Amino acid sequence: MRAPSWAERYGGAVGYGLQPNQIVILRALQLGDLLCAVPSFRAFRRAWPSARIALIGLPWARDFVRRFSLYFDEFIEFPGYPGLPERPAQTGALHEFLGALRRRRADLAVQLHGDGTITNELVARFGARRMAGFHPPAQQPPAGGDFLEYPSDRHEIRRLLALPQRIGLPAEGEQLEFPIDRGEESSWCRMRFETGLANRAYVCLHAGARAEARRWPLDEFARVGRALAARGLRVVVTGDGAEEEALAARLAEQLDGRALNLAGRTPLGVLAALIRDARLIVCNDTGVSHLAAAVRTPSLIVFRVTEPARWAPLDSSLHRPVHDGPGAAGEVLAHAKELLAREGAGAA
Repeated sequence: MRAPSWAERYGGAVGYGLQPNQIVILRALQLGDLLCAVPSFRAFRRAWPSARIALIGLPWARDFVRRFSLYFDEFIEFPGYPGLPERPAQTGALHEFLGALRRRRADLAVQLHGDGTITNELVARFGARRMAGFHPPAQQPPAGGDFLEYPSDRHEIRRLLALPQRIGLPAEGEQLEFPIDRGEESSWCRMRFETGLANRAYVCLHAGARAEARRWPLDEFARVGRALAARGLRVVVTGDGAEEEALAARLAEQLDGRALNLAGRTPLGVLAALIRDARLIVCNDTGVSHLAAAVRTPSLIVFRVTEPARWAPLDSSLHRPVHDGPGAAGEVLAHAKELLAREGAGAA
């Protein structure tokens, strides 16, 4: 027999009756994964505005929680767990982590980290009064919680939103967000002045991706960059981290001095502002694709091994997925011409 949902348990519509005071959410993943979860985070916060909500995430996500302080009150560092690839499990730190969570005795622990094959067992060890999450298809859900069979047939944003909807929370939209603070805006203004970048007069090329299998060949990026430069657009090469900086340097070299290489010079918030003010970004299926969706800059995303139906931005009029293969560069340029034309024929 199915356990009653929060809404059923506490007297009907959410917003009435007993509310959870402490909520912990597990999603210990990378930037794009967290951005796709923002609509779900928003649903939890708006349904329970007075609750203390903590994100359990990878170390880098401490800054994410600071940035999204409207939705989170606290960051809890995830020390890894056996069987999860995101971070090697640290036995001592894991023991302390689980002990602290059990002492916390949260009202609700939310599993937003995969289908639950491994993570439901982990979240059960948090000692929360109630759990919510996904469970693998054809398996019984854990007892004493609100669980939904993992919906493998839909976009990641909608997949994650299915869980708060299962709990009975009202929908709060599918749109992504990315707040940029005043300091980041000031840094971006200085950089724009120093580099002479005019608003909406440049395009970004982002050749990096965490997984090498997702990276479109540099010579294809270079072909696109040369064609866009020939249209009178300034080309900006971006990247984050040592490996992406090396890729960006090689790409800039292939562009024969016709590109401005800003890889390694743009912290995440400054990178978001740079992308926001661009006419267009061409990238792989990686975090910056979702960043472009959040700041509503037209994008062309080359997919090599991942599924556009799951990971491409939802607004297909503004963001165009392209499958890698013969003719991909030509398809990218055709979409680019169309997207650029929308903002004025002068730049196309």
